Amino acid sequence: MAGLTAPLLGLEKKSLREQALSALRTAITSGELEPGRHLVETELSDMLQISRGTLREALRQLEQEGLLAAGPRGRLSVRHLDAKEIRDIFAVRAALESLAARSLCELPDRAHVTSSLRSAIEAMAAAAEGSLEGRIESDLEFHRTLCRLTGNETLLHSWESLEGSIRMSIMYAGVERAVSNMSVDRHYDIVRAIESGDATLARQTILEHMDGAAANLVA
Repeated sequence: MAGLTAPLLGLEKKSLREQALSALRTAITSGELEPGRHLVETELSDMLQISRGTLREALRQLEQEGLLAAGPRGRLSVRHLDAKEIRDIFAVRAALESLAARSLCELPDRAHVTSSLRSAIEAMAAAAEGSLEGRIESDLEFHRTLCRLTGNETLLHSWESLEGSIRMSIMYAGVERAVSNMSVDRHYDIVRAIESGDATLARQTILEHMDGAAANLVA
């Protein structure tokens, strides 16, 4: 049994790290930890009841995701986005997701693709009555699925590298505007465009989706 100690401790540590990541992501995207706030390790480790080592691992991950920014002397704070950064994030998203949509339109059989995307929208509809965190996750999962279904790992990785910034941008203008960007109907427009096989229409639908979302947030 002694030989199982290290793996079991590793799993326990990973679980604590993931729990800390989830809690901190939620606190940041909900505004509980507001933009610009400096993070104090002793306070957070006491609050989450985890070691400072485990906390540092979680904070490093959040910095890589774009939720935190390092200031003077490496001190971390919650990242603050401005209107230009929001537009830039959505412009890059539009480029990536329009490429994904075009790729999906080129598939000879798109039935499994549209079925998966419709299932993702159904999950969004189900989450509409739940928590804000659930709504955000279901919205992100739709767009992640759009990229994943292309089978282009570079495309998916590029999208996922933006995920932290996307999370920050979602809450830029507050809950009401964030939720309005998660409209089920707006996402069905994307699926219908892909279903048609018209790559130009699909690209334009994605561009309009992203332009509208960004404009709504920075208005």
